[in-house]
Amino acid sequence: MTILMKIDRYLRQTGMPMTKFGRLAVGDPRLVHDLRRGRQAREPMVARIESFIERHGA
Repeated sequence: MTILMKIDRYLRQTGMPMTKFGRLAVGDPRLVHDLRRGRQAREPMVARIESFIERHGA
């Protein structure tokens, strides 16, 4: 499962807006928008996102 798929599943489960997710997870409100447009997340960012999802799971 890609990081974008994990994010999308989290957003569906929680109802959290994508800008709020990006801001809280990595300090970038455009994160999800940019990932959907082809931005590649490097391993440290993926780890931060996965950690956020684990800590704040639905």
